[in-house]
Amino acid sequence: MFEEPVGRVALLGLIPTLATLAGSTAVFLPFSLDEKFIDLALGFGSGLMVYVAFLELFAPSLELGGFGLSLAGFFAGVALIRALDELVPHARIVRGGERRNLTLVALAIAIHNIPEGLAVGSTSLYSLEAGLATAVAIAVQDVPEGLIVALAVASTYRKTLAAFATGALSALSEYLSALASMVGLVEPAATLPLLMSLSASAMMYVVIHEVAPEIFGHEHDEFATAGFIVGVVAGLVFGAT
Repeated sequence: MFEEPVGRVALLGLIPTLATLAGSTAVFLPFSLDEKFIDLALGFGSGLMVYVAFLELFAPSLELGGFGLSLAGFFAGVALIRALDELVPHARIVRGGERRNLTLVALAIAIHNIPEGLAVGSTSLYSLEAGLATAVAIAVQDVPEGLIVALAVASTYRKTLAAFATGALSALSEYLSALASMVGLVEPAATLPLLMSLSASAMMYVVIHEVAPEIFGHEHDEFATAGFIVGVVAGLVFGAT
């Protein structure tokens, strides 16, 4: 099944999806998270995402489609996430955000998982090795990310089941976006590099616009920075093995 691009996407897309779901189940456990751990974990996830964006997505896109096509996809990814941000009200989840309708919060979280699904799907179309490395890298950061988001929602809204459902919706959106990447099979010489660079810039937008404000400018910047560096190194290790 791994020999067929459709099978690769369907199976590898499950890896980060199940990781997000696993992280969200921790909402049923009786504990809270230390601020230092939150900064460290989100920094780690950001480092992994930056690695994936440039080494697993944008570099192969340049190789496949050339500079012009990859650049077009890069700007398209920024435009896509920016448009989704405008369509779905933005809400801070991890720290002190304005309390909003929980449905809108869940939708915002789900939308920001779309780039990760597209990343896994597009690299899986590119090759089994790239898809597996990307899926594992994203899954590693999805476990603490799913945990942090679910606990933050539970803490803010005092609804444990709703918090888990929010994590489940996020996992579902990740998997559906991975499946949506199969559009790269249509005229792959053009659409695949375009899709890979789009995924790269979408992930970078989320890191800069959404995650960085959550982890920097507080009291534990050194933990976030250390997590970021370890995340990049972990990505390099995954890519090399």
